[in-house]
Parts: sequence; C-alpha cells; structure tokens
Amino acid sequence: MLLFKPDYYDRFRCAAGKCPDSCCKEWEVEIDDASARFYRTLPGALGDRLREVMRTADGKTSMSIIDGRCPMWRSDGLCRIQAELGESALCQTCRTFPRLTHDYGDFAELGLELSCPEAAKLILTAPPAPLTVETRPGGGTPGYDSGAMASLKASREIMLSILSDESHSVGESLALGLLYGCQAQSELDGGVESPFDAGAALETAATMASPGNPGEALGFFLGLELLTPQWETILRRPNPGNWVPQHRALARYLTQRYWLQAVSDYDLYCRVKFILISCLLVRLVGGNIFYTAQLFSKEIENDTDNVEAILDAAYAHPAFTDDKLLGMLLSCSI
Repeated sequence: MLLFKPDYYDRFRCAAGKCPDSCCKEWEVEIDDASARFYRTLPGALGDRLREVMRTADGKTSMSIIDGRCPMWRSDGLCRIQAELGESALCQTCRTFPRLTHDYGDFAELGLELSCPEAAKLILTAPPAPLTVETRPGGGTPGYDSGAMASLKASREIMLSILSDESHSVGESLALGLLYGCQAQSELDGGVESPFDAGAALETAATMASPGNPGEALGFFLGLELLTPQWETILRRPNPGNWVPQHRALARYLTQRYWLQAVSDYDLYCRVKFILISCLLVRLVGGNIFYTAQLFSKEIENDTDNVEAILDAAYAHPAFTDDKLLGMLLSCSI
C-alpha cells in the first residue's frame, strides 16, 4: 500500500503540558467502538468515572464536555487515561490526533490537523513541496472511480502550482484558484482538458469581480455552531489584515486535504469554494494568523456540521457568489 504524506509530517512533536491550547477541551471527542467497550468494562474508580461521562447518541459514543473540557483532562494538562493505563488505552481519536488519514483503499494520504498549535506551525511555514511516499504492507480494493481519481490527482497538482506561484499576489493566486476550480470541475465531468491560461483567467476574474460584503460573510459564520467564546469574540470584533505568505500555505493544506474527497460525489467545485472561503475567513478575522487559523480549524474542520454548512453555502449563500468571492479575494483592503 502506498502512503503519501507531507515532508513535515514526521517532524511533529506534541508539546504536551507546554501546549498553549489543549486537544482535550472545547470539543466532544468521539470514542471508537472498541475503546467504548473497553471503557464500559474497566474496573475501579477510573472505569466508574468513564461510565459516568460517556454518552451515546445516534449510534456514536463520545466523551461529555464538563466545564468546557474533557473530564479526563488533569490539571497538569495530561490525560488521566494515559497516565493510569498508558497510551495504548486511549481511544483512536486521542491516540492519533493531530495525525489524520484519508484511506482510499489501495493508497492513503496522511496529514496533520491544523487545529493543533504545533501542527499549525509546521503547516503554515511549510514551503511548497511534493508529498513523500512510502510503501507499507496491506491495502485493500480501490473504493473509487479510477478515472475520476486520476483527473482529481492531476488537477490538484495544477491547483497547488497556481497557489504557489509568487509571480501573482496571494489574492490573485486565490482568485485564479477559483476559476481553475471551475475548469477542473468541467474536466471531472468529462469535458475536454485544456491548459489553464492564468493571464486570461486574471482578466476574467477582474471583469467578474464585484464588491463583497465582509460583514455578511462573518455573519454567516456567527450563525454556525460556535464551540469557543474566543471564536465568537473575534468574529464579532474582527481585525482584518493583508494577505500574507501563510495564506498560501493554508490554501495548499486545505487543497491537499479536501481535493480528492470529491471522488465520493464528483462535486469538486464546492470544495474549491470551501478552500477559498476558509482562507478569506482567516484573513477577515485577522489577528495572529497562527492562532486564527488554528482556532478556525478547531471550530470548522473539527465540526462536521459546520463543514457541511459551508459546502452548502458555497452554492446557496449570497455572500459567497463567485463575483463577490472574487471581489473579496482580489481586494487589497477589507
């Protein structure tokens, strides 16, 4: 089985008790079935406490949040389960976070979650680089349309090249990404493949662009599920800044993570818009980009309902029409 991963993947190290945040607070950790069965039969005080705080809804088990944190989180910033039973006793989510895996059957892609502060540092400072590859035993039957996957792999490389082209400003590169996304969707649908003409696309973008409404865009995000008071505060009191190189790195991370997922439903364009709306959101909120991007990921990427809401809004919400999105991406000041 082929495993693809960014070159910074193996450099990740958990800051543990020195972490400025914690993966043990402000979101409900889903517990895999095997761990849930183990916890339900665990004897002693720890087992009793686990059974008190685990909850099951819609067939899924998760850890309750008490006072904004996982009840297993100790005052020293470490996990009670790990401290008493060892790392192997952690549930799948806690054992692997912030590492993530997208398994496509005959190959898998590994990555890191931006919602972890240490991972965010690696992601947002990473230069453009191809994924590294290694071979491991195992692998299953491809669970995808091979023609669609080939198209998506090829178009993703072009998108990454567009996003990394510093002959264009960050805003121009993102705007070009939107127009290329439209072309890539057409090719995925069986249209004729053709080279992407960045010069002509920029002229088209300038013609299409219309003034966007940042307040309306931020208002949409205020209407989503809010996990932390900090996120609500910065949405209500934004401090927008300029486009910076870290926005390119953010766009590359999102492209690597979400592009191939279109093989499941053939809807690439909504994911392209999700990528660009996310970059725009981080710019609109402003502040320290490492903090803002990490908090964005915790609030949006770690909440499936919020991701789905943005994918729907990419087509339906008036703040995110193509012309308004282009206008905000190309704007030097917001």
